[in-house]
Amino acid sequence: MKIDLKPNETVIRAGDSKYLNGGGSPVRGKLIMTNQRLYFQSSDDVSENHKLELEPKEIKDVLFFRSGFMQSNGLKLVTKEGKELRFVIRKRNSWCEMICKMC
Repeated sequence: MKIDLKPNETVIRAGDSKYLNGGGSPVRGKLIMTNQRLYFQSSDDVSENHKLELEPKEIKDVLFFRSGFMQSNGLKLVTKEGKELRFVIRKRNSWCEMICKMC
């Protein structure tokens, strides 16, 4: 899996994740944070429509949620347009801190 980096863009953090796309089945992939944006790409090459890109200026809020009864590993990004992007990721607290620093 490879993403095209923009000029002067460097990867800060990357981790395995699941994108919960509102009622559909979870999409496995990588959540990648660079110094310029947040990017999700599915690990399945067939799922071309599961490439997401967010710039820090688009993010309104970062919230936590439970992905299961006892699993506190959900991270929800709310955009300024009101769209909610939900991810299941390990170490969500440190992801949240880093995303908030970007915004």
